[in-house]
Amino acid sequence: MSSPWSERREVSPETSRLLIERAHEELVAGNTGDQRLGDVRMLVRDSWRRSLDSLVAAEALPPLDLTAEELEEYRRTHPLAAVIDMVRGLLLPGDASESGVAVAVGDAAGRLLWVEGDRHVRRLTGDMGFVEGANWSEDAVGTAAPGTALALDRSVQIRGAEHYNRLVQPWSCTAAPVHDPETRRLLGVIDVTGGVEAVTPQAQLLVDATARAIEGELLVARLRARAAPRQARGPGSGPRRAAARRVEPTRATLRVLGRDRALLEVAGDGVETVSELGARHAELLLMLAVHRQGLSAERLGDLVYGETGRESSAVTLRAEMVRLRRALTAAAPALVPESRPYRLSVELETDAHQVLSLLDRGAHRVALAAYRGDVLPDSVAPGVEELRDTVRTALREALMAEASIEVLLAFAETDAGAGDVELLRLCLSMLPARSPRRAGLVMRIEKLENDA
Repeated sequence: MSSPWSERREVSPETSRLLIERAHEELVAGNTGDQRLGDVRMLVRDSWRRSLDSLVAAEALPPLDLTAEELEEYRRTHPLAAVIDMVRGLLLPGDASESGVAVAVGDAAGRLLWVEGDRHVRRLTGDMGFVEGANWSEDAVGTAAPGTALALDRSVQIRGAEHYNRLVQPWSCTAAPVHDPETRRLLGVIDVTGGVEAVTPQAQLLVDATARAIEGELLVARLRARAAPRQARGPGSGPRRAAARRVEPTRATLRVLGRDRALLEVAGDGVETVSELGARHAELLLMLAVHRQGLSAERLGDLVYGETGRESSAVTLRAEMVRLRRALTAAAPALVPESRPYRLSVELETDAHQVLSLLDRGAHRVALAAYRGDVLPDSVAPGVEELRDTVRTALREALMAEASIEVLLAFAETDAGAGDVELLRLCLSMLPARSPRRAGLVMRIEKLENDA
């Protein structure tokens, strides 16, 4: 089979390379009002300004965020690991080593997890840091298809001189984000890098189609996994037989950020299942995930129902735990809680704790991207309210103490940061004097102070 990249189609840019390069030089020098910037595509111009505000170096290698050992472990459990063969088949058919392009698959933070394709192209692009484990987010390297596609949550093409980093300007690239087919959360990005053949209209159609095919394959795999337990319960298949077929999870995650009905994701045996939990079941399971050592019935009742009316809440708790066990037996048998004390026998991660872990490691941009909103925002359970305040406070304090201006501006657009005058004033103090974003921040601060 021939490579889809073998036919070289010339792409005429909207403006000459020389004009784009000059506009880039003026922007980097601080001349943000230079008229030549008006001839650069708006998508690129806006990305350049985000890169400038984030203090991205115009000539620097991207940071290597993952060591070889960390990369291997992370790839093994990443949701896109199951579809790598599909990516190869769609974007690198035939002899991939002579395809003329490099194909990369990255995570939602912009870190490249797989880089494959033409040997010569990979050798040359490797010199500019386009390698597995490197961070290609906009915050790290500026305007480039992988990071800009993630920042805009849409497919993009970046041609040669449109790259913010001068080391990348010899290359062109097309990238598209990949989403969870049910929750629509960002899973990662697919990128094709090469010469002009990597930024044709056909290239964008193919990369977009690959991203959609991946999402479809992930959904089919989940539906098959959900159907498997029902198929196993045929004639003569009693409880003992069903238990023998149970697969232990390799990863279980409870997603509670920005959601009132939590999602329980369980990965195991090469597939991932997603189940939606009711509000009360979400609160109970979250408390068991937070308190891994186990909880007495009285303490669990206090965390979920409050300390008033303990006698009636104890009865309600027992009934809810019966229903929760029944629901988990069907969706994730390994997570059925033990009693006396109530506890989980396997580790259950939560997206709330993932945010806290990322903050501890200084991965501010990744933590903000993972923060989808408050923990179970409509819950009034005391234990949930405590965790909600912990996550929001930790995020705010970490970002305001150490994050880049671009991350702070992104935080200011969330519900948690939109009304924070102190945060907005910090952003204003960090922006360059000639930044076009200053006027908007001043207006927001004045409005908040007038409304106070």
